[in-house]
Formats: sequence, structure tokens, C-alpha cells
Amino acid sequence: MSKSLNLFGGASIGTLVVLTASLNFADRNIAPFPENPRVMTAIAAAEPVGSGLLVSAANASAEVGMGKFGLGREALPEEIAAWNLDVSPDGTGLPVGSGSVEDGEMIFSESCAVCHGEFAEGVGNWPKLAGGEDTLADKDPVKTVGSYWPYLSTAWDYIHRSMPYGNAQTLSNDEVYAIVAYILYSNFLVEDDFVLSNENFLEVELPNADGFIIDDRAEAEYPIWRTEPCMENCKDSVEITMRATVLDVTPEEEGAEAASEEAAVEQTAAVAEPAAEEPATEAEPVAVAADSAPDPELVAAGEKVFGKCRACHQIGEGAKNRSGPLLNGVVGADIASVDGFKYSKVLSEMDGAWTPENLAAFLADPRGYAKGTKMSFAGLKKEEDIAAVTAYLASFE
Repeated sequence: MSKSLNLFGGASIGTLVVLTASLNFADRNIAPFPENPRVMTAIAAAEPVGSGLLVSAANASAEVGMGKFGLGREALPEEIAAWNLDVSPDGTGLPVGSGSVEDGEMIFSESCAVCHGEFAEGVGNWPKLAGGEDTLADKDPVKTVGSYWPYLSTAWDYIHRSMPYGNAQTLSNDEVYAIVAYILYSNFLVEDDFVLSNENFLEVELPNADGFIIDDRAEAEYPIWRTEPCMENCKDSVEITMRATVLDVTPEEEGAEAASEEAAVEQTAAVAEPAAEEPATEAEPVAVAADSAPDPELVAAGEKVFGKCRACHQIGEGAKNRSGPLLNGVVGADIASVDGFKYSKVLSEMDGAWTPENLAAFLADPRGYAKGTKMSFAGLKKEEDIAAVTAYLASFE
């Protein structure tokens, strides 16, 4: 019995020692948990002293309990001005300045053409800034400053704020005016001697200014379709009213599969039958056409050269005027004779026809041949390229 009491007493004393040591350790090394403050402690304003900064403890004490966070400071007027760059459609925010089409062409070539092309026609996936007339109703509309944008202020504001890409806000106000003037010229909205300024800015109206409407869907449409959805028995009957162009996605009706196979057999037979007679019927016309047609190799070479022109000009079936006129039948046609295209003043007043000689001179040096032409392409330097593209143009009547 005495042995058990001695053992129990020794264990009790050992436990007491451990608990006492633990309490002392916690008291010395663990910080007490404070009550949450009602407000954050204010951060005092920093005052410059020599090359360093000192924080005033007195100011910090004075701010405590007043509900102020003490983060940051009021922006200086010059800092606000550096970011307050927006220009409204009514001209609010537009700075004093001016720029001409002539100056804009040079600045655009140096700062913008690498992405947007020499004629604002766009390079690769970079956006087009010119062209797209009458395409907004097409399946694939071309949305440019001239065809889609409603306000000129948007162009000025974006260029001034964000361009050139990777070097934003390095353009002066006059340079921005000049670039915008050149973009207007590239869209045939102004003449080559036009000068854009803050004084005549609002006189320029873009073609699609009336092409936008107020978005009233919140009032006119949302209440119609924001209702409890029908989950069952919503229609008395469900019928297929149209068929998908991909034949394997619309459920087949009874007998439709057999009809499709029969139609396919008939179509195959119809295609196969004239194919056997094709050599006899086609041989003679091809031989006759070859006598009057230009050299096929030269035409093929000209088609490749014409790749430099496709950004502005269309040719062939369905061709339309773009930033440059369509070129069907251009060889031998009168100068500036395409209906519906607005030519530059110099070409409109020029007499004569696009003979192969005149066309060659123009293609070699457009600006030298017709000073003031809207076509700012530098020209073709190789005579063989000029001959090839002329043969290619002549192949389209």
C-alpha cells in the first residue's frame, strides 16, 4: 500500500511540474489576443526630410478613431489631366491642334502601316481602317472607320489614348489630327488637301452616324422572355420545318433515307454521262480561244503580282468597288470611268484611256503619273511585273 502511494505521489508531482513549465512558456512566448479595433489605425502622411521620409506619430495618433483609412492621397491636377483623355462625340475634351492628309500619310506610314497597311487596309489579322462600304448587311461585313463607326471622336480618342501599339501616347495632338485626316482620306471622305482641326472636327460626319439605335431591350424585350420556363407539354405537336445542310443532324423521316439514296444515284449518273463526251465537245472551243487569249503563263504571273492590289481592288465575277475601283475591263477603258466610285480630283479631270502604255506608266509610279491620286501605292519597280499584271487585268472584260 505504501509503495502504491509513493508511486502515485511521484506521478502527481511530475505532472504538476510539467503543467507549471507549460504555463510559463505560454505566458512568455504567446501574445495575448486583443479586442478587434473599431477602425483601422490611420497611416500618417509622409513628410520629406532630406533624401528620406519620416512619419509623424502625432498625426497618426490624431487620425485614430476618426474613421479614415489614411491610404493614398488626392490626385494632383497634372495627374488627373494625364488620364482624363476621353473625347466625346460633341467635341468635349478635344484639344487644340490640326493636321493635314499629306502629313498624316507620312506619319501613318511610319507609325501605323506595319499593322494597318500603307492604305489602312489592314495587315494579317490587324484591323482594317478603310474600305467596307455597303458591306454591313453582308454575311461577313467589313467594319471600318468609314463603313461602321458612328463618330469621328472615337477614332481620335482611341489613337490618342492607345496608339501606336506598344508605344501609346507618344503622338502629339497635331500628329493625331493628321493620322485621323489620312484615315478619312483613305475612306474617300475628304480630299487630299484636307486639314483636320479642332475647329472643323464636328463638321465631319461619318457615313454610319445614323446606323445605331438606343438599346431598349431592358424595357421592350426582357419582360417578354424573362418568365417562368415551360418544362413539359409546351406544344401540342412538334414538327421539323427545315433541314440542316449537314444531313446527319436532322432526324430522318420515314422513307427519307431511301429517297436520298435514289437522288444520289441519279446525280452520279447525270455527272458521269457528260464526262465521257467532254473531250470531244471541249477540244474545239479551247483551241479557238487559245488563238486570241494572252499568254497563260504571263496571266498566271500577273495574278500573283495582283496580290499586292487585292487589298483595295476587286476583279472578276461579283467584283465591287472598295477603297479602290473594281478593275474589270480597265485595260482600254476611259480613265476614272467606273460608275459609283469617287475618284481623286486629279484622275477625275484627266483625259484619255488606260492604254497598256498609260497603265504601265501609272503602275510604275502612281504619284508621279497623277500627283494627288488617292492611290498611295509606291508602284511596281520591275517591267516584267507591270507586263504580267497588265496581261492579267486584260483577261477580265
